Amino acid sequence: MGFVDYVQAIIDGLLFGTTYSLIGIGFTLVFGVMHKINMSYAAASLAGAYCGLIGPQMLGLPLWSVFPLSIVAAGVIGYVIYLTCFRFIPLASPLATLMSTVGMLLLVDEIVVHATAGMPQNYPAIYDGDPIELGPFILRADLLGVFLICVVAMAVLLALLYRTRLGMATRAVAQQPVAAQLCGMRLQAVNGLTFVVAGLLGGVAGAMIGASVGMLSPLIAGTITVKGLIVTVIGGLGSIPGAIVAGLLVGAAENLFQAVRNVTERDIYVMLLLFAFLVLRPGGLFAAARGRD
Repeated sequence: MGFVDYVQAIIDGLLFGTTYSLIGIGFTLVFGVMHKINMSYAAASLAGAYCGLIGPQMLGLPLWSVFPLSIVAAGVIGYVIYLTCFRFIPLASPLATLMSTVGMLLLVDEIVVHATAGMPQNYPAIYDGDPIELGPFILRADLLGVFLICVVAMAVLLALLYRTRLGMATRAVAQQPVAAQLCGMRLQAVNGLTFVVAGLLGGVAGAMIGASVGMLSPLIAGTITVKGLIVTVIGGLGSIPGAIVAGLLVGAAENLFQAVRNVTERDIYVMLLLFAFLVLRPGGLFAAARGRD
C-alpha cells in the first residue's frame, strides 16, 4: 500500500466516524444530565435500526421508510430504558443503575437475536449513486450520504441544546440540578426528554451504521458499545464537542489500522489509542470545556 491508499483509508474512516460521534454524544448527553452511564445505549440504537426494517419487510412500506421508523423506534426504546433503569431506581445508588443498564443491554441484544434468528439483516444504503473522484481519492456516495446526515443531526442537536428552552433546561439540570428544581424545572421530565433526544440521535446512528455497512448483525452491538464508550472517554466525559472530534478520530484511526494491519487487529490498536489518551490526557480532549457543555 502507498501514501494514497493510507489517505483514502483515513477519508473513509472520517466519513464513517460521524456515526461513532453520534453514539458518543448519546452517552455524553445522559452522563452530562444524570451523571450516569447508560450501557444499553448503543444496543438500543441498533435495535431501533432493526425496528425500522419492519416497515418495508412486514408492512409493505417504501424502502426509504426504514430511516424515519428507525429514529422514532430508537426514541421510544430510549424512553423505555429511562423508565426501566432510572425512573424508579434510586439514583443515589450508582451501581444499581449501572447494572440495570447492563442487564438491559443483554435483554435488548437477546430480543434482537430471537427476532432475527441471529442472522444478519440487509439494510438499504442512504444513497446508491456513483462515487465522487477527487484526484487520486474517491468519496463513496453511501458514506458521503451517511456523513452529511450525521452532520445535520449534530447541528440539530446543538441548535436544540443552545437555542431552545428544552436545551436551556437540560443544561441547567446538568450543571445545578437543585437550583434548577428550585426554579420550577421538573427533573424527571427533563431526564426523560433527555433519554428521548439521545434515543432519536441513536436511531440516526444505528440507521447510518446499517446503511454504510449494508447490513445489521446482532454481533456488532457489543463492539459499537465499546467504541461509543471509547469516544466518550477520549472526548472527555460530558463534552459534546469532544465526542464529535473523538468519533472522527476513532473512525479514521481504526480504518487506518485496518489498512496497515487487518480487520482482526484494528480493535486492538483502537484500545491502545484509548490507553494512550488515558495516560497523556486523562481528562479527554475537551476536559477544560466540560463544565460549559
